[in-house]
Amino acid sequence: MSESSHPSPSKRPPRQPRKGLTSTGVRKAASKSERSRAREFALQALYQVLVGKNPLDDVDTFTRDLAGFSKADAVHFDALLHGCAEHAAELDTQIQPALDRPLSEISPVEHACMWIGVYEFAHCPDVPWRVVLNECIELAKEFGGTDGHKYVNAVLNVLARQLRETEVNADRPSGRASA
Repeated sequence: MSESSHPSPSKRPPRQPRKGLTSTGVRKAASKSERSRAREFALQALYQVLVGKNPLDDVDTFTRDLAGFSKADAVHFDALLHGCAEHAAELDTQIQPALDRPLSEISPVEHACMWIGVYEFAHCPDVPWRVVLNECIELAKEFGGTDGHKYVNAVLNVLARQLRETEVNADRPSGRASA
């Protein structure tokens, strides 16, 4: 047999494992911070509030009993769950003008992601706006519909400019002209 009868080995370097990400690009559970986990549990709890109309105390108790909750930041979870639920009407009022359709047509997962984002923009100044935005996009990727994260990104980008104007403007590259 001649050498030409065998397929030549690939010229590409060997594939490198993607550390900390699943095959869909979502962070693996082991690489998530306590606050990221708190947001995940808050999203799941808020989904129960939005879809199941379950009482907040029942949802809170149920969520705290879920596997892995002990690895979440319980204080941040409390702030998100109770803050979003108690300020739902106010959050919806802030979100609605940034939407291109009625809020009733937004998936409950994306709705809850937006609640979390707007709540953190308004009530968690210790969390940089870009972190809030990225975390909400990641939640929408992991739990939402195929392109729901793109919608969450677009809406929260608009709201970040309103709720964290100084911080957003400070992040713009210097020398760039404003439109």
